[in-house]
Amino acid sequence: MKTIKGPGIFLAQFASDTAPFNRLDTIAEWAAGLGYAGIQIPSWDARLFDLARAAESQVYCDEIKGMLVEKGLAITELSTHLQGQLVAVHPAYDAMFDAFAPPAVHGNPAERQRWAVEQLHLSARASRRLGLTAHATFSGALAWPYVYPWPQRPVGLIGDAFAELARRWRPILDAFDEAGVDLAYEIHPGEDLHDGITFERFLAAVDEHPRARLLYDPSHFVLQQLDYLQFIDFYHERIACFHVKDAEFNPTGRSGVYGGYADWADRAGRFRSLGDGQVDFGGIFSRMALNDFPGWAVLEWECAIKHPEAGAAEGAPFIRDHIIRVTDRAFDDFAAAGGDSALNRQVLGLA
Repeated sequence: MKTIKGPGIFLAQFASDTAPFNRLDTIAEWAAGLGYAGIQIPSWDARLFDLARAAESQVYCDEIKGMLVEKGLAITELSTHLQGQLVAVHPAYDAMFDAFAPPAVHGNPAERQRWAVEQLHLSARASRRLGLTAHATFSGALAWPYVYPWPQRPVGLIGDAFAELARRWRPILDAFDEAGVDLAYEIHPGEDLHDGITFERFLAAVDEHPRARLLYDPSHFVLQQLDYLQFIDFYHERIACFHVKDAEFNPTGRSGVYGGYADWADRAGRFRSLGDGQVDFGGIFSRMALNDFPGWAVLEWECAIKHPEAGAAEGAPFIRDHIIRVTDRAFDDFAAAGGDSALNRQVLGLA
């Protein structure tokens, strides 16, 4: 068993143009002051991080790591959630997802995809220079508009979609393999990889690629009404990243899983700050420890009610209190009888 590293915090939801959230050194100092030991860095946010420079400059990476060490922090992972989304975009979402990319590629899906793929390759090299072993991303989606279809899907549509998704991701997975870094897809509604079945379908399409891993976030499973504890039992060998995020699901006679197009605060399923929702984190952290999860427990704050800075302040002690310092001996060792083969045969009545 392994003791999970943490607490960490994903900076994406906190970065802004306002100090101290507009520079890596100052937002890192803020996070350290709250008790965090690690930060997950959004690679697309130039206010905090220069991805292209990190991919090419060991000096730059060493300077960042050194600055963070002085503050008592480590980098948990880099994230390419926005760029990963753009690796595969159904045309219905082109206009909305253009905002995730530079203006130079807006209105040009092919160029936008090429930019996104290059971003992933840069992230593989940057992760290697930073000494990281895992990377967080999204899969993107070609088939999502057909998740609950009417009329029926054309025969073979989903198979063709996953074949194309695998074709786009396979060279990226190979680049991460060359870098020695696991590529962890966040299982998330809106992505083609949104539950266990879709992840298995993708794994088969990329020939069980060893770098195709999972970012586990139980909040998305609460909103889908999926068994998030059994998910760990099924897929623990593939889990490389862990977002600690709470959620609740309170269906009514008016709304359920789909949310009725309501704003987040009014949905039956909504994200909450840690401790304010329904997620059984005791069960999750126990399973993570039992299954030797090698990574970090990282807060991803998203809540429709509580202020983000309040959620961040509460998150570090919440995660710290749930991390299990694993035992190095059995609880009943004091009563151990010792033994050898002869004693065993005697106990069994075989002597």
